[in-house]
Amino acid sequence: MSHGEIGHGSAGFSLIELAIVVVIVSIIGAIATTRYQSAAARASESATRSDIATLERAIEHYAQEHGGAYPTPGSIKAQLTEYSDFEGQTSLNKTSRFRFGPYMRKVPQLQLGTEKGSRTIATAAGAGVGWIYDAAAGRIDPNLEGVSNGEITDMVNRGILPKRLMP
Repeated sequence: MSHGEIGHGSAGFSLIELAIVVVIVSIIGAIATTRYQSAAARASESATRSDIATLERAIEHYAQEHGGAYPTPGSIKAQLTEYSDFEGQTSLNKTSRFRFGPYMRKVPQLQLGTEKGSRTIATAAGAGVGWIYDAAAGRIDPNLEGVSNGEITDMVNRGILPKRLMP
C-alpha cells in the first residue's frame, strides 16, 4: 500500500496534521471570542443609552405631574417607582391622595464601569452608585467610574452617551 492510501494498515493522522487542525480551531475560536466580546460591549452601550432615556422620561413625567418640581435626591428612587402625592410623599398603594406614578417599575441596572449592576441613585459618584442625579436640572447620568476617557469619548461621538459627559 502506498503512503497516501487509506486502508487496513493506515495509522490515522500524523502529528503534523493534528497540530495544523488544532491551530486552525484555535484561530477560529479567538476570532469568535473577540466578536462575541465586541457584541456584548455594544449591547451594554445600547442598553445604557436606552436606560438614560427611560430615566429622563420618568423624571420629566414626574415633574409634569408635580408642578414642575423634579424628584428630590434623597427620595428619587421611591418617587419614580411608587405612587406619590403632589408634594412628593410616596406610598406603595394607590389612593386618592397618592394618585401620581409610578413612572417606572424599577431603576435600571448600570451596564458600564466598576459599578456595573448597581441601581442606586445619588448626587455624586461613589462606591455602589449606579446613577448620578442632578436635581436642579432634572438630569441623570451613568456613573462612569472605571470607564476610560477614550471609551467615554468614543461613546459620546457615537451618540451612546450625551455630549455633556465628554471628558
